[in-house]
Amino acid sequence: MPYVVTENCVDCRFTDCVEVCPVDCFFADGNMLVIHPDECIDCGACEPACPVEAIFAVDDLPADQAKWEKINADKAMSGDLERLTESGDPLPTAEAKRAALGL
Repeated sequence: MPYVVTENCVDCRFTDCVEVCPVDCFFADGNMLVIHPDECIDCGACEPACPVEAIFAVDDLPADQAKWEKINADKAMSGDLERLTESGDPLPTAEAKRAALGL
């Protein structure tokens, strides 16, 4: 059961999760990160590392976040995104988004 990045990551793109991923299955677009479902080994290291609580195991996705499973797969498999292998700077909007989420 792969892990999925959900809407809390939009406009954040913190990369704490990337730093702990043992298989480098994270990809980035201009607004967020996504996880490649076929490369994720289901270790769960990324979930507690996310400062905006955006990552869930696919079986634990809240019903209102279910669409993110397909979004992650489609984006990660598109071949258009950069694979992230180390942490980097979050988006300039990240701290405001975290504050708006109450985290």
